[in-house]
Amino acid sequence: MGINYYQIKKNIRRARKLVIKGTTAAGSGHPGGSFSMAEIMGCIFYKHLRYDPKNPEWEDRDKLILSKGHASPGLFSNMAVAGYFEENKMETLRQFGSILQGHPDLKCPGVEFCGGSLGIGLSYSIGNALASRLDGKENRIFTVMGDGESDEGQVWEAAMTAAKYKVDNLTLILDRNFIQQDSYTEKIMPLDENLETDELSEMWKDASRWKTGDKWRSFGWNVIEIDGHRVEQISNAIDRAKTIKGLPTIIIARTIKGKAVEHMEDNPQWHGKAAKPEFVPIIEQELESQFMIAPSIIAGDMTNLEKEVKRCDDGRADYIHLDVMDGKFVPNTTFDHIKIKELRPFTVIPFDAHLMINEPVKHVRDYVDAGSDIITVHAEVCNESSFGEIHDILKSNQISVGLAINPDTELPDWSRKFIPSLDQLIVMSVIPGKSGQKYIESSHEKTQNLVQILNEYKFDGYIEADGGVTLDNVGACFADGARAFVGGSAIIGQSDVRVVIREFRNRILRSRRKLLIQKANELGGTELVNKWIDLHVIGKKKDELLQIAKELGYQ
Repeated sequence: MGINYYQIKKNIRRARKLVIKGTTAAGSGHPGGSFSMAEIMGCIFYKHLRYDPKNPEWEDRDKLILSKGHASPGLFSNMAVAGYFEENKMETLRQFGSILQGHPDLKCPGVEFCGGSLGIGLSYSIGNALASRLDGKENRIFTVMGDGESDEGQVWEAAMTAAKYKVDNLTLILDRNFIQQDSYTEKIMPLDENLETDELSEMWKDASRWKTGDKWRSFGWNVIEIDGHRVEQISNAIDRAKTIKGLPTIIIARTIKGKAVEHMEDNPQWHGKAAKPEFVPIIEQELESQFMIAPSIIAGDMTNLEKEVKRCDDGRADYIHLDVMDGKFVPNTTFDHIKIKELRPFTVIPFDAHLMINEPVKHVRDYVDAGSDIITVHAEVCNESSFGEIHDILKSNQISVGLAINPDTELPDWSRKFIPSLDQLIVMSVIPGKSGQKYIESSHEKTQNLVQILNEYKFDGYIEADGGVTLDNVGACFADGARAFVGGSAIIGQSDVRVVIREFRNRILRSRRKLLIQKANELGGTELVNKWIDLHVIGKKKDELLQIAKELGYQ
């Protein structure tokens, strides 16, 4: 089964927006730590945790224990998305009489642990894990702990206890965001190495400076180290942890405090501070504007696709686009499900299988079995019945569902009933069948018009721009409404995939910053624009925002 990639990402986005709604309504709270663990919580809730929101006390449930209790908005928001209570209840956060307090409390059905004083969650988790073992249960205990609370001595006492008693039904996930209440962790009580400057991003990128894993190994733990914002890495790490016997497992997830909202990222100010109401619509726009970049490997060396997958992995691609051509729907042929299955062991990065084939309903199960995470079929070779069958097969196997339309194809009427549950719409901006074609300029207007239609039908998936996307036009494609971008020769055709993907991100970020400044101006004119820009105090973001505002005539 797939990892339910897009559904998890959509739920994460939804949860982040609820965090902002709740903390803003309360006028206090902890968005920074809630956002650093957003992907962790999303993976646990929507892929790995066994629970029943209608029966929170189900005896065979897994248990999720939030040790870093101040990040309760990040727990409550996911509980709301999961169906424990109505989402609008988030607006009661921290109010007298509310079940949603500043720290998790057992008065909220589904909460497993009263997280207040830091450093005790792991001890409590070990007790639960040992009790489950004594009861002969096969449920699992998931614990999310902060790096700031690792200053507490009880954490290390618990670490020794878990190793001594071989607590292998416990998975501990460390939200390693490098920031605690007072400042950067490495300036207060280093887990890795002393931070000499405030250039936290440099430490984050330099694996030679990471010592935390060595500490936990010395205490007898199995250690897995991952990027804590990569859904596929988190899910894979949890799967690996489940296979380890006789040792407790810690997943050290390197994260960014305030992830997904630029002015909050890596900023200690946002450890415990709520956004002002005037900024909420802009923040929501930013959360809706998260994007992904996917190299198309057919533009690389077709005789060594394993190497191209490795290059995508090293280049930090969000997912890998696999163009399957049958020589019938399009004149060319590439590979089929057999090759995808062969490639699957080389990476955990999601595979986006774009089926440019006739009669996809006859073949879609082969691509499910091959290890695809997203499968897209063409509207031109489907009707309501066949796409409905494909849709149901994919959803039942936790595979993200995509529909593609060629440059001369309009969104068919029969497709409209599927739009609310559609994960991806590929808007082809070249004639499908070969790489290296130039972007068809009319695709800009087509994408803009599609956004209007999709919004009308409550589409919450991603529009993918595919074909002729380059550094020169990717910003415009983002402005049109695309949020996923396939690059063939423009990415995989270049010698250094990592460098070019980084530049793609920079171009899209500039377009997104422009969009947010325009939003601020729309809501509050130049005054709000300046207030918004002034929030960006970390790194060089403020300088670029000022330049964009000047170009737009707002300075």
